[in-house]
Amino acid sequence: MTDALPSRDEALAIVHEYTASDSLRKHMLAVEAAMRAYAIHFGEDPERWGLAGLVHDFDYEKFPNESHSATEEHPAEGVRILRGRGFPEDILTAILGHATYSGVPRESKMAKTLFAVDELTGLITATTLVRPSKSVMEVEARSVRKKMKDKAFARGVSRDDVINGAAELGVDLDEHIAFVISAMQAVAPSLGLAGTEAQ
Repeated sequence: MTDALPSRDEALAIVHEYTASDSLRKHMLAVEAAMRAYAIHFGEDPERWGLAGLVHDFDYEKFPNESHSATEEHPAEGVRILRGRGFPEDILTAILGHATYSGVPRESKMAKTLFAVDELTGLITATTLVRPSKSVMEVEARSVRKKMKDKAFARGVSRDDVINGAAELGVDLDEHIAFVISAMQAVAPSLGLAGTEAQ
């Protein structure tokens, strides 16, 4: 694919333009980190995959889509905006596919990976923040699995999406969780998950 990619700085500017919430911005950074790590793992382009992760929820705050419309609000509205800003179609298709209600099938490896890491990063962040240290360096896959079983914990995170995402991607769930934890550890300071000592 030879189409020119928008730069990461351009993508970050879009995130900041549309998203005021610090936690939502950090979620997008976490998904970006997981997407970059998986791109390298699969021999794909980390810049391209990273962009998909970085902007996948940029429109969520302004267009929350509580009715789960396939054509209005998040992510359809965001995709229209990104298309106007020159983002390539494979990234836009992956972003549409991460919302199960969009009706857009996840066919590419990028699309499957975005869906697989999206909810999981939220679960890992929530698991980290209930630790006394608030450091993702201390989080292990088994503690995330344990928290997954507690339905009252991080109630907004879809367990089905986490499980189905790993299955669609064809990866073992425990290995998948460990892989995404590792990707988040690599950028922990930018996620606010480096721990209370590092503040």
